[in-house]
Amino acid sequence: MVDRKFLFFCATFASLNFILLGYDIGVMSGAILYIHKDLHITEVQQEIFVGCLSVISLIGGLIGGPTSDSIGRKWTMGIGAIIFQAGAVVMTFAPSFPVLMFGRLVTGVGIGFGGTISAVYIAEVSPAVSRGTLVSLPEICINIGILLGYISNFAFSGLPQHYNWRIMLGVGILPSVLIGITFYKIPESPRWLVMQNRLEEARSVLLQVCGKGEEVEQRLKEIEEAARVDTSCEKKASYRELLFPSPAVRRMLVAGCGIMIFQQITGTDATVYYSPTIFKSAGIKSEKKILAATVAVGFTKTMFILVPLFCIDKVGRKVLLYVSTIGMTVCLAILGMALALQKHLSGMVMQKFGIGLAIFAVCGNVAFFSVGMGPICWVISSEIFPLRLRAKATALGQVGGRVSSGLVSMTFLSLARAMSVAGVFFLFSGLSALAVVFAKVCVPETKGKTLEEIEMMLRGGDQKLDQADVESVKTKQEMESKS
Repeated sequence: MVDRKFLFFCATFASLNFILLGYDIGVMSGAILYIHKDLHITEVQQEIFVGCLSVISLIGGLIGGPTSDSIGRKWTMGIGAIIFQAGAVVMTFAPSFPVLMFGRLVTGVGIGFGGTISAVYIAEVSPAVSRGTLVSLPEICINIGILLGYISNFAFSGLPQHYNWRIMLGVGILPSVLIGITFYKIPESPRWLVMQNRLEEARSVLLQVCGKGEEVEQRLKEIEEAARVDTSCEKKASYRELLFPSPAVRRMLVAGCGIMIFQQITGTDATVYYSPTIFKSAGIKSEKKILAATVAVGFTKTMFILVPLFCIDKVGRKVLLYVSTIGMTVCLAILGMALALQKHLSGMVMQKFGIGLAIFAVCGNVAFFSVGMGPICWVISSEIFPLRLRAKATALGQVGGRVSSGLVSMTFLSLARAMSVAGVFFLFSGLSALAVVFAKVCVPETKGKTLEEIEMMLRGGDQKLDQADVESVKTKQEMESKS
């Protein structure tokens, strides 16, 4: 029997890195209002400050992948938490904008360093039957972090502006302290241990998270076989193999990296970072009411993330992706219309209707994002790559997502000035419609398959292989290895 409590414990605490990311996204939407007043920064500096975390996290992601292959998944996540702590302390006590920027760059490296590997770790310790649910936990933690950030904004907004934003940012240190403590309790990834030829340790971990007897030995045999297939191709994985991929690896990269990019270019981070700007454009005047509206957005986002938690391993990845991307397309279009019509609405009742419609559209957008696009991107990108390339390829996908997020965040205010806030959301709606097509054409269904079976499926070139086909491929490979 699988020790579900211990497995959930491992997945939950591996996901705590994402609370740091979520808290930063949420708290920055309000803190930037007071940083702008206290440090007298320009609009361009504001855009760079908000968006640079996503871009700089790619450095941490690119370093984190090879580091996890060398020292292990667990300790890479722990180092990421320490780096984040250092950056958060610098930001909290920053006397000027340059020092504040330095602290933000450090936190970005920490988030990229640890966050990239968290989903890989969870996928590697989870059985196929519950992997989708457990790998969804990082997105749940992001949403919890965003909600906590919004609540922090609302709670501390009444303090003097020289101190309130510092307290808002300083509270983000607490989750990283918890991460440092708990990493002494969770085991290393059994698949990484097999890659290091530490088979007894891998068997011990599998006994904790998988079960006993024949099931453990079967999974250990599958992991060893996958590791032998990988190492027979090339002695050591490198980024060069990802930059010049084989057809099979190219299919994996298109799906894994592409879905992470679409997750960000549909504007989710911009919606969260700049929600005060959106609500101000919708007609809300009071700063306190704007921050209260953001709390409602954070609450909605967090509540709807529970939907995939309970059904991702039952209905599959692609069904939820379709529901999510189609719903986002509609809500983003409604938001664009609400903002565009706001200037033309007259009378108190109509203006309140316009504000209500904008809040409804933002909440609807983040709800549909939480149902599919948010968690499933982490699931897909952590599942589809072969063991030897998994850490580096997942890191590369994270780079694409973080760069996309940074570009969107750093250009949102400029685009809004050039084409109006409404125009920006019409653009996001169009990109979300493209994401529907991408999900249909490029993303494979991985429900119910082990990581090794998914690898064989994609190496075979047919994304529609069913379970019988997978078993056939596996049997053929075993016969060839004996002959």
